Amino acid sequence: MTAPIVAQQQEQATIQLTIEPAELALALGEKTTLTATVRDGDGNIVDRPVLFFSQARRAVSVNASTGEVEALRPGDYMLTARVPSESAEGASIPLGRGASAAAEVQIPVSIAFPAVDSIDFIGMPANYYHSTLVRPEIIIQDVNGGTRTDINAELSSNDSSIVEVTEFGLLRMVDEGAARISASAEGVTETIDVRVMNNPVESVQLAVNNTEVRTGDVLQFRATALDGQGSELAEMPIEYSFRARTVDHANGSASSGMITEEGRFVADLPGEYTIIASAGNHVAIQTVWVEPRNVKKLVEIVGQGRVADRKTSDLWVWESPNGRDYAVTGTWGAEGHAYFWDVTDPTNIYMAATVRIDARTVNDVKVSEDGSICIISREGASNRRNGFVILDCSDIENKGVPILARYDDEMTGGVHNVYIYDEHVYALSSGQRYDVINIEDPTNPHRVGRFELETPGHSIHDVWVENGVAVSSNWTDGIVVVDVGGAGKGGSPQNPVQIGQYTYPSGWNHAGFPYWNADGKFYVFAGDEHFPADRNPQGIDRFSGPAVNAAGWIHVIEFDDNYENPKEIARYQVPEGGTHNFWIEDDILYIGYYNQGLRVVDISGELLGNLYTQGREIAYFVPDDPEGFKANAARTWGTMPFKGLVWVADNNSGLWAIRLVDPEEE
Repeated sequence: MTAPIVAQQQEQATIQLTIEPAELALALGEKTTLTATVRDGDGNIVDRPVLFFSQARRAVSVNASTGEVEALRPGDYMLTARVPSESAEGASIPLGRGASAAAEVQIPVSIAFPAVDSIDFIGMPANYYHSTLVRPEIIIQDVNGGTRTDINAELSSNDSSIVEVTEFGLLRMVDEGAARISASAEGVTETIDVRVMNNPVESVQLAVNNTEVRTGDVLQFRATALDGQGSELAEMPIEYSFRARTVDHANGSASSGMITEEGRFVADLPGEYTIIASAGNHVAIQTVWVEPRNVKKLVEIVGQGRVADRKTSDLWVWESPNGRDYAVTGTWGAEGHAYFWDVTDPTNIYMAATVRIDARTVNDVKVSEDGSICIISREGASNRRNGFVILDCSDIENKGVPILARYDDEMTGGVHNVYIYDEHVYALSSGQRYDVINIEDPTNPHRVGRFELETPGHSIHDVWVENGVAVSSNWTDGIVVVDVGGAGKGGSPQNPVQIGQYTYPSGWNHAGFPYWNADGKFYVFAGDEHFPADRNPQGIDRFSGPAVNAAGWIHVIEFDDNYENPKEIARYQVPEGGTHNFWIEDDILYIGYYNQGLRVVDISGELLGNLYTQGREIAYFVPDDPEGFKANAARTWGTMPFKGLVWVADNNSGLWAIRLVDPEEE
């Protein structure tokens, strides 16, 4: 055991840290300051630095040195205060990720939700009919104009013989007559009057355009309620359900599928499915047969560019103007290297050039559309001027990779991700916004625009541009869609215009990919990033410790033709892993899924439900490498298809090239 470690352990036994107040209860937007007192083993106050950290900095921020706290989002959170350890010589040991501390204290923070201001019934039907069920949508607004999602309104009926409120919050139309329904929350009540009419339905018809489909295919069922004369009752509510008899039902296979209120149905497993449509006491049924999707392919490893002495970050693969094929990979938490690989012969990948810049992490690498310019991001520069570096990658074989320019104006906080589109670089700045940098002359980059949200505690992780539409990923602020010249909403690189947004409850939004499918529908595939404590041993640092498990999934969000009315229609969720970076091309989704490796998914046609359980997964590849930076510990960072192969960057083993082959070819 070395002397510094002994000194740290001795400190941890003697140094005491007290924080006042020991816990915080704050109103939204309120600020306060924590006071720290450090004592030695004899109880004497000593002058030692104390650093403060927030475990949810987008919800509750804290100044690292002063301890000033600001409440940004309602909920319960935790702050941490640490006294840095000292070496045997008395010098403070930097508190990096996973570093030990001489003393540490947790400070619980509770941020109260604003009071309820109003309750609204949304989308209630114009007419109510005997023997039907109505599911009310209720929105609770607070005094700040926000939506309260932490509480549910309590429903009641003044006459349960007419309208009954079920234990699950549905309204059952029991008999003809009038009733008043109340919704209450925190002393605020809203009411609606309901008049239940005679139910004129005498029969229900159910139609579908196809009765033999594959798992994952979406069927649209259309039910029609008819009166005694055979006339359509367009206002009559229809309820859909299904029963199933899967192919393997006798072997313990559960039925699995999904049907929406609009009659859109998808099956996860092959077999017989019977759809049931009901209107009051009348029903119609339709049976369909679902075949296996049969899209599976096998994986053939073609080549590897191993990186075993440091972590690999992102990748880009392209054809150079000199006719050769190259890949560039970044490095993470190391010494600022970017590696350029000749991959013209993917069975013989070799390092063609290395660029080292003043940085610890080259997190992102991108190459221009013509293959001549490469951008690499910088984090952890020695002078804290980070930004990005512009490289000439047009002829690596003969010229190497010369640096053309460095750009760090107002980017001292680090650039985590970049994107090149139409001679402009979209670069994240300090995790708060993205700046738009013109590189028509790559030796003279200059800012022409920027985009930043105005929400409290906002932050950004990634940006991607397709067809003049920028999609950024903003953690708790979700996906933001911006016109930068292609959406016809007045936007440009000089004047980015927000045209759409979608948030989801977890707040884990880490990456996003805009995609127009073959039918012209606009989707954003939004990826999570999260490292939950229940998946990893306590005290294990996800950056420097052993391999860790991530969580989260791909959210499939559909926008209308005006980039509005977003709906989350589907997901792709591998239960034991979490997503990182991904790519979409030709109706195929390629995902770097951290500890679950590469995932290749068929996203053709209409999408609904969990794509993972529908037989849409084409292939997977877990790049375990016994000679990797961490042996046999896959942590797949990113992927992209190129010239018939799938290219993979893995944190612990470098660059891989694989081929997908049909089972019969194998």
